[in-house]
Parts: sequence; C-alpha cells; structure tokens
Amino acid sequence: MAKAGLYKYIRHPQYLALAVWGMGMAVLWPRFIVLASLSVMLILYYFLAKDEERRMREQYGESYLDYMKATGMFLPRSLEKYFYLPRNLVPEYLVKFAVIPAAILIAVIGTGFMLRQITLNSLPFKSEHNITLISMLPEDDKLVKNTLDGIIRDRMAGKLDFVSDDKDYLGYLMPADYIMQGMIANTGDDFHLYKQHHTVNMITDWVLHPFSHLRTPPSAMMAAMHHVDPSVARRHHCPLGINDPALDHARCPYRRIILVEIDHDSRDHLSGKGLMAFNVIRVPSSLIDINTQTGEIINAREVDKTTAWKEVPTPAI
Repeated sequence: MAKAGLYKYIRHPQYLALAVWGMGMAVLWPRFIVLASLSVMLILYYFLAKDEERRMREQYGESYLDYMKATGMFLPRSLEKYFYLPRNLVPEYLVKFAVIPAAILIAVIGTGFMLRQITLNSLPFKSEHNITLISMLPEDDKLVKNTLDGIIRDRMAGKLDFVSDDKDYLGYLMPADYIMQGMIANTGDDFHLYKQHHTVNMITDWVLHPFSHLRTPPSAMMAAMHHVDPSVARRHHCPLGINDPALDHARCPYRRIILVEIDHDSRDHLSGKGLMAFNVIRVPSSLIDINTQTGEIINAREVDKTTAWKEVPTPAI
C-alpha cells in the first residue's frame, strides 16, 4: 500500500495534479465549454477515486481505513476538514452522489463567471461614436485617445469606407507584430502561430517570461535565437514593412488596431462591457496600422471574417 511521498499527505495526488492541470487549461483557453468539461472531469475523477478506495478497503481492510483517517482525499487533512459537512445534516449517499458533484459544478462555473466579471470591470474601454478601443498593454492606455481621434478623423474624411456608421466596432490596440493577433482576426500567415518555426522555443520563453512577449517584438526574439544583430530586427518592427534604421522598437509609436464588428439586436449603439455580452456576435472586420503620436494611418484594409483558426472558436478576452 503506497503511503510514502505525496501519498503521506493525500490519497490521490495524481488526480489533484490533473485538476490543477485542468484549471491551467481553463486559464489558457477561457471558454465556458472548457469550464463545463473541467467540471465533468472533476466529477468523474471523484467517483473514480471513491471506487478505488472501495477496492482498497476490500483488499487491505483496517490498515487502509486507518490510512484514510490519517490523510485527506485531495487535500491534506488539516485543510480538508473545513470542507466537511455535518454528517447528521445530510445523508452520506446524498453527499456522495448529489452534494459534492453539485458543489464542483457550481464552484467551477461560478468561478468562471466571477473571473469574467472581474476581467470586464478591469478593462480600459475608451469609446467615441460607434468605435470602442481597448489596449493590450497597460502602458498603451495613454495612446488610446489620440489613436481613436485619428481613426474618427480619417473615417469622417471618407478614408475608411469599410467602417459603417450603422455598426458598432471593438478595436484591439496592440504592437504591430503581436504574434497572437491571429486569435482575433486572420491578418496573414506571419501571425499563424501554429505555422511558425521555433514555436516550441517561443512558447517556452512565454512560460518563463509570461508577459515579455507582449513588449518584445517576435522579430527581436528571432534575432536572439539566431544570434544576429538585434538592430536588424528593430528595422522591421514598427510595423512590419517599415525599414527605418533609426526606429527603436522600445519607443515605437506605431500600433496595430484590429477592428471587430459587433452584431447585436439592440436598436441603440453598444460600447464598453456591452460589446462583450453573451448575446452579441463579434466578427473580424479590418486592421489599421497607425502612428499613435500623430494619428496618421499608414495601412488599413479589411480582413477575413474568421480568425486564423477558421471555424475553431477562440476566447473573446
């Protein structure tokens, strides 16, 4: 009977590890279908653990019962005791077959709704007319107003004919070569992460430095991987296609905005958190490359109505 190592503290360390892994996947790919699948997985592993313990009691008898009393099921006994229900209030079979599965479902889905609301309340939306912008980087929040003014000015001048007055738009302000922009819209093969070389290297770097990839251009990462002069990478960063030796990616004024068209049934315009409601449909519309200091648009075009993952749904936030 295994009682050493992690089994000295909890009876099912492998299932606990799988639960932590599942929570990590829910953070990486935050969709409610993932939360529902995680809930089902946790419930099934709970019943599997109970069945394993039944068979262990049949095989080892009192020695395994003593082991159960000394250790927690998924958490150390000192922590797990706070989750126990008074035995005289709820029958054991209800605890096993109804209360715990329901608690798992409510906890997982409820946490998802709570985190979604916290996220929405923390997002820095900035709206003007029927266009709302949100920055991907905290330090870019100060660029949003000037950027939005530039877009509105060009639209009023008739230069952005693909932006309709009758539609609402959500724009994501980001570094021009942010590699994950393919999750928002299909802006070209350069931003199809699954097609890129060195994908493992890049993902490893993101795991070790989870936010640096937003602030450091992928071109600079590639320069480091190939041990070439980083100044070469800087020349093609702000944004792709601009070949200016004096341009420094650390102080680059250019940003890319991906506009997403909002399809909804309301007669009024939506803005802010309303653009992330459950009853709206977000369809990729266009991209705009803009100088955030001057408001000058250097590139603007429509994009495919899908993301780089085509029919595969991607997280909205």
